[in-house]
Amino acid sequence: IGANGAGKTTILHTITGLVQAKHGSIMFGGKDLTKTPAHRIVSMGMAHVPEGRRVFAQLSVYENLMLGAYTRRDKAEISESLENVFKRFPRLQERCTQAAGTLSGGEQQM
Repeated sequence: IGANGAGKTTILHTITGLVQAKHGSIMFGGKDLTKTPAHRIVSMGMAHVPEGRRVFAQLSVYENLMLGAYTRRDKAEISESLENVFKRFPRLQERCTQAAGTLSGGEQQM
């Protein structure tokens, strides 16, 4: 998408409200997000997930996955999403109670 220093990370941070836009506007679903705080953007279902493994090593795989659902209120929806994750990545279900830091690099990226 661009060379180092081209602004890829900056634009993602700006879209998700982590950096304030200096010019222009950011539209999502017909709504201007330019001055919307990051926590409100997250509640709309958009977040910036940095590259790399980024797991809480001491927490279980299940606990790490549940942290990803902290803004969601519907327990049935959360359960369905978790089921979909386990269908897509059966290895994570096998290792559900294991500390996330003990997973292989590839498993952590799942």
